[in-house]
Amino acid sequence: MSSTPFDLIIFDCDGVLVDSELLASDVLSEELARHNIDIPPRECRDRFTGSSLKRVKELVFQSTGIELPDDFEENVRKQDRDIFEKRLRPVSGIEETLELLNIPVCVASSGSMEKITHSLKLATIYDHFAPNIFSAEMVARGKPAPDLFLFAAEKMGVAPERCLVIEDSPVGVKGALKAGMTVFGFAGASHAGPGHAEMLDLAGVKISFREMFALPNLINFYQ
Repeated sequence: MSSTPFDLIIFDCDGVLVDSELLASDVLSEELARHNIDIPPRECRDRFTGSSLKRVKELVFQSTGIELPDDFEENVRKQDRDIFEKRLRPVSGIEETLELLNIPVCVASSGSMEKITHSLKLATIYDHFAPNIFSAEMVARGKPAPDLFLFAAEKMGVAPERCLVIEDSPVGVKGALKAGMTVFGFAGASHAGPGHAEMLDLAGVKISFREMFALPNLINFYQ
């Protein structure tokens, strides 16, 4: 019997395991500008963090009436890959934290499987999760729908109410809560400025925290 209420920890990837959101929002803003859509990087982070590129295309169409081309997602992914290879870093303290956790872990991310795998390998934490890596490509609806979280829990053989989700975006928090899971909000990556933790609190997380190494104690003392 677990000494905590959790039998599984589901991590988001971008902004939780790897410090990628500033890099990704720069790429996304530049690619949107190529299609005459002016959304600065900061606004990209505010509007799209936690969403799949498919969802980004839908949101852009809803707000601008501009339908992005079929190769939009492929172009963004290629540019992400290029900049990640040069500048991506793991979230500070994540490897040490993963070593301390005594609960099974997995990843559930809005990114493509190729992107998630590439990012985790660059951050040298892939082996902590493989093969338990789940992408929005695997389900009908990505975040903020609960589908990805429920899919991950089913594949891991854990009831949703026994899952703890670590998220950095309201979009992800919303999906995890819809899935009936407990959510902790991480506000320690480089894109998380003043007010980020408070934003996650308002989204419904049980606890928000800024230092990844605090996670094991937060879990051990959570009731």
